[in-house]
Amino acid sequence: MTVALPREKVRTRLSDAASGLLYLSPSIILFGVFLVYPLLRTIYLSFFRTDTQGTPLEFVGVGHYSTLFTSAAFWQSIQATVGFVLLTVPLTILIALGLALLANEKLKGIGIFRTAFSATMGMSVAASSVIWMFMYNPSIGIFNRFLEAVGASGVQWLLDPQYALLSVSLATVWMNIGFTFLILLGGLQNIDRTLYESADIAGTSYWTQLRAITIPMLSPTLFFVGIISLINAFQTFGQIDLLTKGGPTNATNVIVYAIYKDAFINYNVGSASAQAVLLFIAVLLLTWLQFKLVERKVHYQ
Repeated sequence: MTVALPREKVRTRLSDAASGLLYLSPSIILFGVFLVYPLLRTIYLSFFRTDTQGTPLEFVGVGHYSTLFTSAAFWQSIQATVGFVLLTVPLTILIALGLALLANEKLKGIGIFRTAFSATMGMSVAASSVIWMFMYNPSIGIFNRFLEAVGASGVQWLLDPQYALLSVSLATVWMNIGFTFLILLGGLQNIDRTLYESADIAGTSYWTQLRAITIPMLSPTLFFVGIISLINAFQTFGQIDLLTKGGPTNATNVIVYAIYKDAFINYNVGSASAQAVLLFIAVLLLTWLQFKLVERKVHYQ
């Protein structure tokens, strides 16, 4: 049996809801204009053949999607994207975790190392890419100089399809370490110190404490950086544009750069929109799988 609410309570709830919407309206408007509308517009354009300005000309249905799934270039960009993600995400998290564990130690002057480890966060993608471009230079780059010093021949790091994706991935790992390091260091410093004091009294080793205390207590932070790193890897564009421009022979032509080339170089906005929709679905599914499969292993305090 339902009991009707007094009119005054109904009015109060409606008034509270209206007030809440009023306060949220700036965020809702910005969210709608810069996220929801572009997403809906992209989905809409993926079903049309467009002119060079992106104006719909002819409805083609799933024609763009059918063309993509039968395109060797599209599958090559998928392969490059998967390889790039697998190279950058685990390596970034592992290196940042190791640096965070070192920086979390109570040592004299450790603040200097914390600043150094997080320094890449303050550098732009353009500046970082230029630095790595010089380091990869076949004539004056430090990597080839080192190879020559040990008697090996130089490598065309950014021009050889065998090394190009690896080279861009290493540069990306370096660029992303600063942010990941700071997040993990913050997570380490929030772990209750009494747990380590109890473990020291029990005589447990450092590695046992790392396995039984640090990693479980840090799992929410690791889960967060895993999701953020995965999404960022799929969205990587700047360093690829500056270092390789998707080459050589499309070895580094990840899906985001393929979308850019189709939309702004080839002026095929419909195909670019279809690729963007597929990328959105892929990232959405991978994020959902992470929450579904990985979050159950996260130890929340």
